[in-house]
Amino acid sequence: MSNCRDEHDHGDHDHGHGHHDHEHDHSDDITPALQHSLYQHISFDDIITLNESRQGSGKAVVKKTWAERLEIEPEVASDADEQLIMTVPFTGQVKLHSILIRTSPSDSAPRTLKVFINRDDVDFPLAEQLEPKQTFELSQTSEVQELPVKRALFGKVQRLVLFFEDNFGDGDEDVTRISYLGFKGEWMQLGRAPSQILYEAAPNPNDHALKGTNANTLGHQLDGSRRGN
Repeated sequence: MSNCRDEHDHGDHDHGHGHHDHEHDHSDDITPALQHSLYQHISFDDIITLNESRQGSGKAVVKKTWAERLEIEPEVASDADEQLIMTVPFTGQVKLHSILIRTSPSDSAPRTLKVFINRDDVDFPLAEQLEPKQTFELSQTSEVQELPVKRALFGKVQRLVLFFEDNFGDGDEDVTRISYLGFKGEWMQLGRAPSQILYEAAPNPNDHALKGTNANTLGHQLDGSRRGN
């Protein structure tokens, strides 16, 4: 089981403010939540977020520990439109149990989440064509939502791809915001170098044309026709 100390060894991000709203401890509300946490098995440096408005913000959200889940910053916000794609690689193979997410009660909260596994080629046109492993309808709330996956479909995950397809704005809200993402499951070390399996062909958003105006997005198949943005 992971713990607060394990998580903070990896949580070296900047909060953007000078205080915490709570103490970091091992109280009863924290310890059970960390059972089966995959935090220490995430390859943070290889996280890729497409259509984020601020470079590195998707990675910073995943770097948040459970103890930091209620903090407003950092958050990831979409750029050209309401869609986001986040690719989260693990340092080995995992049996995924659930996805944890915190958004907000506003129209910027994501509504539909489609999940793919073990792909390194998912951009926005492909995400809308592929059959997801599982689709979730999210709630419009500031509470942390735990989304149990169908474990039979997520038994050999090396890379998780999250496609936030829309939000609660019904087309009137172009920005989707997420403030916390976490994962629960069981980790297994691979018998060969995971770096060759996980990251060799991972897309680099800066190598492609842009979606919108942000340099950390991927849109080389959009040909300028997507939403006129």
